[in-house]
Amino acid sequence: MIDGSMQDYPLTLDKFLHHAAKWHPQAEVVTARDGGAIDRIGYADLKLRALAVSALLAGFGVRQGDRVATLAWNSQAHVEAWYAIMGMGSVCHTLNPRLTAAQIAAMVVQSEARLLVASADLLPLACDVAARAMGIERILVIDGLADPSFVSDRCKVTALEPLIASASGGVTWGGFEETAPCGLCFTSGTTGAPKGVTYTHRSSFLHTLRCLQADVMAIRATDSVLVVVPMFHANAWGLPFALPAAGGRLVLPGRHADGASLARLIAAADVTIGVAVPTVWLGLVEHLETTGAALPSLERIIVGGSPLAPALMERIEKRLGVTVQTSWGMTELSPSGTVALPYDPARSAAVSGRPAIGVDLSITDADGNPLPEQREAEGHLRVRGAAVIERYFGQTEPAVDAEGWFSTGDLARIDSDGNLVITGRAKDLIKSGGEWINPAEIEAVVGALPQVSLAAVIGRADPKWGERPVLLVEMRDEAISDEALLEPLRGRVAPWWIPDAVVRLETMPLAPTGKIDKIRLRAQYGSA
Repeated sequence: MIDGSMQDYPLTLDKFLHHAAKWHPQAEVVTARDGGAIDRIGYADLKLRALAVSALLAGFGVRQGDRVATLAWNSQAHVEAWYAIMGMGSVCHTLNPRLTAAQIAAMVVQSEARLLVASADLLPLACDVAARAMGIERILVIDGLADPSFVSDRCKVTALEPLIASASGGVTWGGFEETAPCGLCFTSGTTGAPKGVTYTHRSSFLHTLRCLQADVMAIRATDSVLVVVPMFHANAWGLPFALPAAGGRLVLPGRHADGASLARLIAAADVTIGVAVPTVWLGLVEHLETTGAALPSLERIIVGGSPLAPALMERIEKRLGVTVQTSWGMTELSPSGTVALPYDPARSAAVSGRPAIGVDLSITDADGNPLPEQREAEGHLRVRGAAVIERYFGQTEPAVDAEGWFSTGDLARIDSDGNLVITGRAKDLIKSGGEWINPAEIEAVVGALPQVSLAAVIGRADPKWGERPVLLVEMRDEAISDEALLEPLRGRVAPWWIPDAVVRLETMPLAPTGKIDKIRLRAQYGSA
């Protein structure tokens, strides 16, 4: 007997843009420019431009498997560079422009990238990086023309746009294994030195299919999705792949993510879904509250990256007239782990949803042993799946245990319905008098107060107890005393958990990923 067979169809990311160009050629990629201008291009034209960029990269000596770095905002040109790099089998190493030149250069040295694609307004930073990462041979400038006053004295600086129309020597995308690497992103380094996470075509393809499911992000061809989550961090949650795959409109804010700029872009592009960290939506809500404007096209907001205060979730839903979907993920997960269902009766700011097929969760003790009861028991969260890291870039030892479980560093529980509830970060726990205090529980209570915009709790060194909790707040309304800020904690947490001090900040410091920067808070306020 001879079994039948199925076609060999490698799961490579170029297929998403091929699909969009053929079946949704007029669906748009929309990019906000400085001064309120907006660029629009259909997927068919964007594919042709991306192929031209691949030809140019090949002409500059880029080959399959080479790392090509990008230092750029969310823009059409950055999307073209992504597909150009990945489509030809090279690896797109995204860099965070909110880091220092020394930090960025250290990552580039590890990846051995020889070519750096940079947004025009980031050229001074790119040149500084090139001066420190001696392997960079050329900087390709996108999103504008190169400023001649910032020309590197050790590598070539070339404007990419003037070359696209005359690019020759066509490059064929694909033709490599689906397990080939396609992307490289370094973690934020909140628990030590940043570590590189390598994505493969297969992992990102499967991650995209999972995100498109009806009980995950549920993106339709009729949707217009504003992607504020940065392309330089964790694949912008995979949305530059998901939108072409679904044929939806991909809306990119460029370098401006303030409330006024986003409000203009949402209105101009009829945005139906917005995706960003909570602080971005706080800025939009405050702008709309000031101006009285409305954004009727918006239907859903997907948030992640850091805990969402219940009061902020209620404020967003009421002011924008949207449904908020909370989520959980991390760079090592490509990055989506769970997304809450918009129609789930258990939906709340604390609930991050159930995992979709392709990712699995386990609650363990501190040594990695699974808890006998996986529901309604708090422990350490581990994860495994098709888009979960196995080994960090440049390292020989695996990042997972013998059964493939990756330790996330999160404390969590899974409720009776299978929803994930993140209860804190193991590294954030405060040890006071030999007992543990979980800052996340305190932050959730104080953050629910309508007068509070953002709340964080850190440990301050104490000669008697070792550490004591300190509450830091960014206020929306100052008409509340310190005692009133702490009062809701009484009876809800142990008395000795209540912070010893309250520090009011004009602006809460944020890390490059948009999360509250607890490293900076500990450095400034963690000493006795």
